[in-house]
Amino acid sequence: MHKLKLIWDFRGPNGQRTAEHHLIHLKEYIAIEKLDISITGVEILSEMHTIAFLVVDEADMKPIRDALKPHRGQVYTA
Repeated sequence: MHKLKLIWDFRGPNGQRTAEHHLIHLKEYIAIEKLDISITGVEILSEMHTIAFLVVDEADMKPIRDALKPHRGQVYTA
């Protein structure tokens, strides 16, 4: 089964700080919903572009996507 990386993009000079704050809310959602998601994080792609992400099983993606509205997604490779 594929794993999918759900991604939220944050751009601009405050992008990193915003992505880090967004990650707090993603982790809160995981805890409230009692989801088995252990791969989350923030990646700095450039000085002006940072992402927050979580990784889900493809079978579990649709309700999480619909609830959290990520900007994009991609197949996750570790």
